[in-house]
Amino acid sequence: MVITVGGDVQLPLLSYPHYPQENATVKQIQAGVLNVAYRDIGPADGPTVVLLHGFPYDIHTYDSVADLITAAGCRCIIPYLRGYGGTRFISADTPRSGEQAALGADLLALMDALNIPQAVLAGYDWGGRAACVVSALWPGRVSGLISCEPGYNIQDIAHSANPTEPEAEQRLWYQYYLHGARGYAGLQANRDAFCKLLWKLWSPAWEFTDQTFAATAQSFQNPDFVDVVTHSYRHRFGLVDGDPQYAAIQRKLADQPCISVPTVILAGASDGVTPVQEERQALRRFTGPVRRSILEGVGHNVPQEAPAEFARAALSLVRE
Repeated sequence: MVITVGGDVQLPLLSYPHYPQENATVKQIQAGVLNVAYRDIGPADGPTVVLLHGFPYDIHTYDSVADLITAAGCRCIIPYLRGYGGTRFISADTPRSGEQAALGADLLALMDALNIPQAVLAGYDWGGRAACVVSALWPGRVSGLISCEPGYNIQDIAHSANPTEPEAEQRLWYQYYLHGARGYAGLQANRDAFCKLLWKLWSPAWEFTDQTFAATAQSFQNPDFVDVVTHSYRHRFGLVDGDPQYAAIQRKLADQPCISVPTVILAGASDGVTPVQEERQALRRFTGPVRRSILEGVGHNVPQEAPAEFARAALSLVRE
């Protein structure tokens, strides 16, 4: 059944202790191949919601969302993905991969390290991909999924070389740029300017401040940022090999597995990189309960541009 997230899920009054994210201490925990930096806010015994950022963003994406969700009595886990912020690889020998299988494995390892048997997983862009991977391959660990457009965010790498319409190719210029040595050097030298340009192009109606961008841009100074980002955009087109330790996961993802967990898809109508799809296409690989909402005037960074709508979606899955 397809419905719209709407007024039936009301945001709560502050009937629980308030846990403002901006004051939450960043913690560290060893999880898989990473020492993950993350925020853990809200009541420890509340339903868990894991909030996952995308490229080129960080955990500040969820400042307002987390305040709203924790006010309803939920626990929020907000990690820096590999290559961002304070998250570090434990070993210098671990490949700095940005492939989708690695992102999914990182998320599962974090849930294991924090002893979280099941959670609502919510994300967009890279974070949405990690959430979709875990939802597809380990559905027993997922009580609900929020994934922003394209919704089904698992890459079909086998067909990635097939050309699409020119408008879509133009929107992917940044990915093609990062395929070569020039793009690697350009991101290394101009990481803030490059990422700020993407913010503007992908969210044309979002009037973010220099202070808002600067708070996130600190995360791009991670020593592995450029390696992880460029590997991600090369691997998804089959241009480089993945990390062998994730080969079994990638083989399963190559089959484009369906997602059966309860899902909410949020689509920004003004998204400058991922336009709103035809509904049948957007829902074709979801076999469980799914509902989709198109948000007018919202671009690619849905949780930071529309935190109330994102929080409503998360709370609706918690209550289900």
